[in-house]
Amino acid sequence: MKFRSYVTLLFFILLVSGVSFFAAQFRPGDWYVHLVKPSWTPSNWIFPVVWTALYLMIALVGWLIFLGSSRTMKLLWVMQLIFNGLWSWLFFGMNFVGFALADSAAMFFCILLLLWRAHSTARVVFWLMVPYLLWTGYALALNAAIYRLNTI
Repeated sequence: MKFRSYVTLLFFILLVSGVSFFAAQFRPGDWYVHLVKPSWTPSNWIFPVVWTALYLMIALVGWLIFLGSSRTMKLLWVMQLIFNGLWSWLFFGMNFVGFALADSAAMFFCILLLLWRAHSTARVVFWLMVPYLLWTGYALALNAAIYRLNTI
């Protein structure tokens, strides 16, 4: 690979790390502890472990997409990253469970569309995004359950 390609990969790693850093500023606090949560809510330590792996895959996918995929795939990748970054701010920062749910659904939909676009043209992108879709689907269901359990 050319030097420029490695610099571009570094850019995507730094970009996704920036989104991760932003999201990490909004942590579960007393408000979250007192929410009613479903029995299948994972322990808090699982989230950073899973997200670290996912963010690395997201960065790699972004790099691969911007090296040679369609404009639509590029747009979907950017949109999912924006929704990803906003979720923690909405949920933990602002305590807007409903808006976070809508954001999570939009992120899931963007990832799903990206997978649909990649399934026949970019197999590596497809398979790198499958765990992200699965985790986001789980997080979407968890967000929906928390919303339902805590809405008066």
